[in-house]
Amino acid sequence: MILAFDIGGSRIRAAAWDGIRLGPLGEVATPVGDRAGFAAAIRNFAEGRGVKGIAISIAGVVDPATGVGKVANIPAIDGLALGPELEAATGLPVLVLNDADCFALAEATHGAGRGHGTVFGVILGTGVGGGLVIGGLAVTGAGGYAGEWGHGPVIRGEFAFPCGCGQTGCIDTIGGARGLERLHHALTGIALGSEAIISGWQAGDRLALATLDLWRDLVAGPLAMVVNVVGADVLPVGGGLSRAPGLVGWLDEAVRARILRATAGPLLVPAACGPDAGLLGAAMAGQAAWGQAAWGQAAWE
Repeated sequence: MILAFDIGGSRIRAAAWDGIRLGPLGEVATPVGDRAGFAAAIRNFAEGRGVKGIAISIAGVVDPATGVGKVANIPAIDGLALGPELEAATGLPVLVLNDADCFALAEATHGAGRGHGTVFGVILGTGVGGGLVIGGLAVTGAGGYAGEWGHGPVIRGEFAFPCGCGQTGCIDTIGGARGLERLHHALTGIALGSEAIISGWQAGDRLALATLDLWRDLVAGPLAMVVNVVGADVLPVGGGLSRAPGLVGWLDEAVRARILRATAGPLLVPAACGPDAGLLGAAMAGQAAWGQAAWGQAAWE
C-alpha cells in the first residue's frame, strides 16, 4: 500500500492506494510555518498503516537532481529537500512531485488521457500550470520545470503584465481566473470576478465576449506551440475555468486551428479525475517508482 498526499497552502489531504482503490484517510490544516509540525502531520498519517512508501503531490516545483523544492505558499518547507527530511521522520521512502505533474499523470493513467502515449495536462485555475506524461511516466525535466507553459515573455504591448516569476508578459498573468479578471479590467475599466465574466460571456454580454475573445487568442497560440513541440495526443484540462460549460471546447477549436497536425477530433478535453487527481497521480508515481503490481482500474472506470 502507498500513502498519497495532496498538499496545498491550507490543507493536507491523505489517501491510501492499494493498487486498485484510493481510500481517503482525512485531512489536516497545513502547518505552513512549522517545519517539525509539518513532518509530524505526515508521520501521524503513516504510523501503523504498514505502507510501502509515501508519495506527495505539492504546490511547488521540485528539482529532480537535488530534491530541493520551491514551495512559496508553505514557508516551513520552502528551499528544503523535503523527501530526505520526511524519510528521516517516517523511516519510509518518500517521493515528492509537483501537483500539475500529478494531475497530468492521473489523467494519463486513469482519466481523459488514458490510452494515449503523450499527454499534456493543462490547468486553468487561479493561475496556469501544466504537466507532461510520455509513456505513462511524468517528465519533470531540468530543474523540475517541464510543463510550465505559463511562463516566458510571450505577450507584448498593453496586455504584457508583470508576472510573479519576475518576467513580463507570461501567459500565467492572463490565462487563469485572476488573469481573466486582470484582462477584463484592462479592456473595460470594470472590476469583475472571473465567475461573473464567464456568466456574462455565456449570456452574450458584449464586454464579456470581447474579453473572452482576447483571452482565447492569447492562450491558444502558446498551447498550439506546446502541441507542436511535444507532440501531445490529448490535453486534459482541469482547474476552475475548465468547469465553465463550453469553454474547453471553444478553446480547443482555436488551438487546433493553429497547430501543424490536422485532427478532426478534439485535443483539449475536460479532465476526468476530479478533485482527487493530485492524490491519484502521486500514488501512480509511487507505484511506478517502487515497482508495485500493474495499475488497478476498478475505482476509476
